[in-house]
Amino acid sequence: MNKTQILSLVGIILFLNGCAMIPKYTRPESPIPTVLPSEGAYMDGRSPEEVRSVTGLRWHEIFPDKNLQTVIEISLANNRDLRIAVLNVERARSLYGVKKAELFPAVSVSGAVSKSRIPADLSTTGEALIYEEDSVDLGITSWEIDLFGRIRSLKDQALQEYLGSEQAQRGAQTALISEVARVYLTLAADLENLKLARSALETQRSVYGLIRQQYDKGIANEADLRRSQTQVDAANRDIAFYTQLVTQDQNALNLLAGCSVPEDLLPSGLTSVSPLKDISPGLSSEVLLRRPDIMAAEHQLKVAYALIGVARAAFFPRISLTTVTGTASYELSSLFSPGAKAWGLASQAAMPIFDTRTFAAYRISEATRKISIAQYEKTIQTAFREVSDALIAREMVNKQVAAQESIVNSAQKIYELSDQRYTQGIDSYLSVLDAQRSLYAAQQALTSLRLAKLVNQVRLYAVLGGDAESQDTASNTSRQVHRK
Repeated sequence: MNKTQILSLVGIILFLNGCAMIPKYTRPESPIPTVLPSEGAYMDGRSPEEVRSVTGLRWHEIFPDKNLQTVIEISLANNRDLRIAVLNVERARSLYGVKKAELFPAVSVSGAVSKSRIPADLSTTGEALIYEEDSVDLGITSWEIDLFGRIRSLKDQALQEYLGSEQAQRGAQTALISEVARVYLTLAADLENLKLARSALETQRSVYGLIRQQYDKGIANEADLRRSQTQVDAANRDIAFYTQLVTQDQNALNLLAGCSVPEDLLPSGLTSVSPLKDISPGLSSEVLLRRPDIMAAEHQLKVAYALIGVARAAFFPRISLTTVTGTASYELSSLFSPGAKAWGLASQAAMPIFDTRTFAAYRISEATRKISIAQYEKTIQTAFREVSDALIAREMVNKQVAAQESIVNSAQKIYELSDQRYTQGIDSYLSVLDAQRSLYAAQQALTSLRLAKLVNQVRLYAVLGGDAESQDTASNTSRQVHRK
């Protein structure tokens, strides 16, 4: 076989190499309404201009507090879970490179030198002989010709797994940002409650001292004294409780950050944290398709399609080719002379005749595809439910906060009037005590509702798929991979 024939054979093989068995992919229809809920209880009376759409926003804009931004940046740099997700992407990228390389022949070069001596007793000439053989070879070792798309299907499977791992990393990043923000805000709320408890303790100690003096003079009765002591004890209990929560919040924040967060970055209370930017998903439910878990589920569905291609290709022959060309000579000086040229060509084909495992593998791949479709649709339905829950919570919590602020103002006024009437001797201390309890409980409830409002804003950011920065990064990577 001359050089022209070999090149022609290789050209035909490369032309046939484009055959594939992967079925055409069609994205399943979304099993949810085309628009997100925006009527009835979901309406809050605000115009669209008042609420910024999440599309195009970065997390720095959504969380404008500088200290919180710094803590998030520390977490993105040091969090071990996110680091594992990044390494998983690198591993998947390398696996994709391995599968892609199998489409092309692996060329290797080798050289050998051998020398042997035959003694005179064994020689046919009666004289000792020395044999020397030198060779240099360049060739292709067992290259599988992908006539029926088996290797290409495996390559596509590795590609989709790689792209899916990128979405998993993006999801891990979004989850980390939202969790850091949630824990940071929870810490701020617990510090706020701790300040309330300390303020209540200071007030109750002053009241107890006053009642103790009155009791010693016979003006106040023992019941009032014991009630006052109960309030002091309750304040001490709350201080211990919120001190525990604050410490646990700091421990959780340190774990997320991957290191100890500096004290100067911690909040002093909810009022010290800059308000979060209010965001809206818009009206179209297509915004959900940018969520990393949905995109990862779609890549997993494409993996199932690629596996069908692998299963179909198993019904057809597998052909491999081995070629070698080089020089060989008994003398090193003539190794590269025209007469020393040598070549070899070998091929192998394996054709399945009857193997029930091949049919079973194909049925498994079809079942896997159907399972992946159902999982993809369920992921979309779950996303729709999560966004709907976050939207209704946003509207209802806003109303609850407004109502609770009014309750706190009224409770403050009632306490002031009760204290004034007690000082004037009109009411008993029991009225003052009841007013104090109501005010303290109302203030705690307001702090909890303000935290719930902020945490729901964080949740809305997360369930909408995070910010545009990570989405753009993943999209650019996908385009670059498809160009290669």
